[in-house]
Amino acid sequence: MHKARFYAKEKDRVRCLLCPRRCLLKEGQEGICGVRAVVEGELRTANYGLCAAIHWDPIEKKPLYHFYPGRAVLSLGTYGCNLLCSFCQNWTLSRGRPSAGGGTAISPEQVLEALRREGGPDDLLGAAFTYNEPTVWYEFVLDTARLLHGHGYRNVLVTNGFISRGPLETLLPYIDALNIDVKAFSDGFYRQYCRGMRRPVLETVELAAAKAHVEVTCLLIPTLNDGPAELEQLSGWLAGISPDLPLHFSRYFPQYKLDLPPTPVETMRAAREIALRKLRHVYLGNVELPGASDTFCPECQNLLISRRGYRTRITGLDGNLCRRCRSKVSLVLPPAEKEE
Repeated sequence: MHKARFYAKEKDRVRCLLCPRRCLLKEGQEGICGVRAVVEGELRTANYGLCAAIHWDPIEKKPLYHFYPGRAVLSLGTYGCNLLCSFCQNWTLSRGRPSAGGGTAISPEQVLEALRREGGPDDLLGAAFTYNEPTVWYEFVLDTARLLHGHGYRNVLVTNGFISRGPLETLLPYIDALNIDVKAFSDGFYRQYCRGMRRPVLETVELAAAKAHVEVTCLLIPTLNDGPAELEQLSGWLAGISPDLPLHFSRYFPQYKLDLPPTPVETMRAAREIALRKLRHVYLGNVELPGASDTFCPECQNLLISRRGYRTRITGLDGNLCRRCRSKVSLVLPPAEKEE
């Protein structure tokens, strides 16, 4: 049990301040995340350095399409989550518990060594904290991200965005890119299907987009969050942050406690058309449709990056300029690949 950050003592109880839930816990009680508990009057975390999943992934799997396209990233995850989504697509980790056993102990230094064995920061992207909700792994993520950042590697966070402002501001200087999951653009959806709140997630997107590269994912669930008016509101809000902010609509399939049928393909197409009225880059995931995951120039529609599965080919770019019309495209590329 590693001492946690961001908590306050209130008489004989401890209040966790890491996420907007602000769980008030008595001795021996754990928070909704399942990994933070009060032990001997202190808040401690049971998953520090406990790695439940570690793989080399293409960065496109996060999904991040505009951040070092085609590069690989070392992906790490643990147990726990601070939302309780009935449709969770990775519930074996998010609802898993460290006490059940499993996983491998790993230190920030060992993550750095694993990267160094494969190459330096000019050759490798770095680490992605993903699979479960990485903010409940906060202390390990912060220590590791700070160490990797100091050695020139990049750090990626794949998150539900449900984190308090103070912890987020402490972490962001060491995070280069985030994919943030906006579950819906409805407070009622967050209450009923996630047992959470929408406003803190939107604030995370707004704050992170000012500090790092951000892309947003929304899992479209038929009849629950796929209405045209709601999708117009979502894309309009994102466009207010930046019309270049990439949006990924992902197709829902029955999982965990929700057994609605899969999202119709036509719904996916319609959602993309709605979002493209205000955003320059909208992608479809978990569905095989021509062009759904390709990147096009928003000015002349030249094909810039083609993707088949996780195979990526940069075909229409000179650095971050469209090869046909020379318009600048919003992409984060290695320095050597940027247009002079």
